[in-house]
Amino acid sequence: MDLALTLTVFTTLFVLELPDKTFIATLVMSTKYRPLLVWIGVVAAFLVQTVVAVAFGGLLGRLPEDPVHAVVMVLFLVAGILLIRSASHAKEEEKEAEEEFGEKATREAKGWHVITTSFLILFLAEWGDLSQLATAGFVARGGNPFAVGIGAFAALALVSGLAALLGRTLQGRLPLALIRRIAGVICLFFAVTMALQLAGVEMPGWLPV
Repeated sequence: MDLALTLTVFTTLFVLELPDKTFIATLVMSTKYRPLLVWIGVVAAFLVQTVVAVAFGGLLGRLPEDPVHAVVMVLFLVAGILLIRSASHAKEEEKEAEEEFGEKATREAKGWHVITTSFLILFLAEWGDLSQLATAGFVARGGNPFAVGIGAFAALALVSGLAALLGRTLQGRLPLALIRRIAGVICLFFAVTMALQLAGVEMPGWLPV
């Protein structure tokens, strides 16, 4: 397994997910239900989504290399711009997300009902988000699917675990706008790197992208 790629994917998705509504959704549900059961349901949803993203990336990787790399480059470029532009509205969007997921988790639930409720809320809410697209992009560029999948799932599981256990504490201390800007810069870095590779510039060997 490519450990450098796994760490790159893990770091990228961890930073992408911290300011995402996934964190807010898990936090809100953990205030209404048992945090451990919420986390189990959320992680199960992430596992399915990661498998689908890796499989989709593998299919894209079968297409001609340069067009695929160009599409992935544009994906990271757009993601970076959107993250940086949305940083100034982070608090407002955070409040809206809390209200949205608070309404979805109003029913009383226990045991397996908490797990299934958490699974369905995250499963339906997160299709096509940045983390899933980034996972597919890493695989499409020729990344080892197993290495990418492990890195992506570990990052998502950790972010949701932090949200379930320390959500309010972290929410009060983490500057959400700054995290979005950092995530945006990371995406732009990958976009520039891919653009240089498409232009024929040889990248340093330590770059796992």
